Amino acid sequence: MRIRRAEGRDAGRLTRLVRSSRAYEGRYASMVAGYRVGPDYIEAHRVFVAVEEIPGDEGPGERVLGFYSLLVEPAELDLMFVSDQAQGYGIGRRLVEHMRGEARRAGVDGVRVVSHPPAEGFYLSVGARPVGTVPANPPAVMWDRPELVFAVAPVAPVAPEVPVMPVADGGAGE
Repeated sequence: MRIRRAEGRDAGRLTRLVRSSRAYEGRYASMVAGYRVGPDYIEAHRVFVAVEEIPGDEGPGERVLGFYSLLVEPAELDLMFVSDQAQGYGIGRRLVEHMRGEARRAGVDGVRVVSHPPAEGFYLSVGARPVGTVPANPPAVMWDRPELVFAVAPVAPVAPEVPVMPVADGGAGE
């Protein structure tokens, strides 16, 4: 598996992943029924996709395992999905680690997540801490959602190398 920057050509596959997620069945289905991850969204934001190379007769292809979208101003994990078939293999954890690195490179010290209620346990297990609850906003969202934050350690400054100067012996014993 590798994680790469999403491209406009990934839009259809990412949209299908969102709309087919079992996490959004039943009472949550309306939330993603008409949802679309378009090429314009991918171009405007930091969207990264986890893919698995698959061999093919016409050259290798890719299977989308999951993706995330990081907004920088203000810092928020806007979307994160792992395909139902790929859950339980550490892909979500790897995407979160990648997101934290991307946030660090962008100079962000914390990333907000307004979680889908069933995903809260996952976010807590990968280091997010709860900070509150976002109330329902009918008709778009009919339920309260947990609000969490991922702390992002700043990039440690690299100290410049200082040349080592030989110490003169002072002539004793020469």
